[in-house]
Amino acid sequence: MAGHDVMSGSQPATRTDDGLKLRPAAVVMDLERLGTLHPYRLSFMRSLIRKIGRENWQIKRANHALDDRGHGHVVYEIRTANQLFSFVAFAKHLEPESRSDRVIAEDWDMTATLCEGTVDTERLERLRSNVPLQEKGRVDASCLVLSRANKSVRNFDYVVDCLCEGHQPSVDVLAKVGYLYRTTAVYGSGKFGLADWRKVSSEYPDFSRPFMAEMLVCYLIRQFSLDQVEHIAHHRSGGSHVPLDAALKRYIGIGNATGLGMAPYLINHPLLINRWIEARETALARVLREGAFDTARFERFCAIARQAIRHLEEIATDNQDQNAINDRTRQELSALLARLESGDTPSSWQDIMDLAEDTVGTEARELTCSIMMELHPELIDDLEDGLCEDEEYRLDPDMSLDELRSVIEDRYDWALAYDFDDEAARATFWYRSEEKMEPRLGVRGQEPGEDREMMLGIGYAVQQCYEALTEFAVSEGDATVADFAMAHPEHRRVLRRIQTMARTHYGEIRANLLDAAVLPIHLLRCKLSFFGVGKFDPRSRLWVRNTMFQGAPLPEELGEPGCDEWYFPVKPQAA
Repeated sequence: MAGHDVMSGSQPATRTDDGLKLRPAAVVMDLERLGTLHPYRLSFMRSLIRKIGRENWQIKRANHALDDRGHGHVVYEIRTANQLFSFVAFAKHLEPESRSDRVIAEDWDMTATLCEGTVDTERLERLRSNVPLQEKGRVDASCLVLSRANKSVRNFDYVVDCLCEGHQPSVDVLAKVGYLYRTTAVYGSGKFGLADWRKVSSEYPDFSRPFMAEMLVCYLIRQFSLDQVEHIAHHRSGGSHVPLDAALKRYIGIGNATGLGMAPYLINHPLLINRWIEARETALARVLREGAFDTARFERFCAIARQAIRHLEEIATDNQDQNAINDRTRQELSALLARLESGDTPSSWQDIMDLAEDTVGTEARELTCSIMMELHPELIDDLEDGLCEDEEYRLDPDMSLDELRSVIEDRYDWALAYDFDDEAARATFWYRSEEKMEPRLGVRGQEPGEDREMMLGIGYAVQQCYEALTEFAVSEGDATVADFAMAHPEHRRVLRRIQTMARTHYGEIRANLLDAAVLPIHLLRCKLSFFGVGKFDPRSRLWVRNTMFQGAPLPEELGEPGCDEWYFPVKPQAA
């Protein structure tokens, strides 16, 4: 398959990737394919857990003030390799009718923040006055992350009851949800007074990789949920409860509800997305070119594949489309595995990749890629340090319009192919609601908000720019980008984007996000896969529930041998 050479300078200087072939953007950046991605070795949750274990971070409960019902506050102190941080959680009683996953909710079972340093009484009271208010409150720039979560009442109360009765909860019951709490927002990067990314990345080196602070908060909300359920069981039973089994604790993750708020991020940060995608594709290309293939590694590949099949089989969702996707992927991966184990033994990872390309669908292929990357940490883990990007979009004013047209025709041929004269091709518009400043979808010509449309229709913007500059070139002759930008300032933003992104491999998602049939859930799944999220439970085409940190080691287990092997979590007895 045709590919691209890795850009010089895009990888660490400790090794060379000269001549390494990456898959072409036309394949990788297809929106439907991006919507099939699963977590993989470089996903942010996996990187965080490795970092904590490698650097021997210490996580301890420093202040525990919950009443018999589990309401009050808890402070966890996190001693990293460089600094001390505090995770402060507030829990309260919440009436069932107030419990909602929607961003417009105004009350939650628990709220939390991650902040620098220790938390004394005065600081605790300031946080108590603001953190539970979330968007309506204000924290200062010593806080990195603000979050909130609601109980899964079905699982939470069930687990408390079981522990009070002196026995462990059924893993089959737990598996239907997979968590005790579900986050509904995890804010960072300067929102509501929080430290912005420039400060986080420069002053807090422990969190200088993308979303590390946010992922730590999710991990600690999970830990809070485990501590709280045992605390309540202890008081309700008068101390006769049984503690939750460690294997079940590991199996319990932290839930997440993700809606449209995440979708525009992939469009508005194409240089960063290019970096993430390029790292994943570089990791895969290294494995295919350099990965040692032997009997032991092949057997481990087969073992992980069987675990992935069980993982897919155990996903519980009422969404029939997702069930069909999971079933098909599981069956295809099973068939691929059967051929590998009973036919001619492959002699390289490329042999397996070629067979997957010939015999299974897109999701099973991408899952196969994720499995192969687990087998060669020595080839890919250095890529963790290259996932940040200083995003700057530059206009090259001296470029001729003929050259710019060639760039668009070569790199944005997918955008020029759309027929925007078809009403359905521009039937959808994206805007931000005034109430929560969160993205929304509207039907063009039928719903309000069009005057506040966000520029997410990159394909349309590029095509409009191309048509305008073509007409301008005819009338002006030997013109430059500067000439065109002066005459048509409305196209300056997309001009900067075109010229900047032309120097990258990936970044531009090849889809018309204005189409009537657009599926934002593909955008959500793509970004969530880089976070490390699995077990998707779509609630509509606009939002999805999922599970984070399921199978991850507990704080006291971090750094132990094998603590990084929590991919494709399955029920404890199946593992």
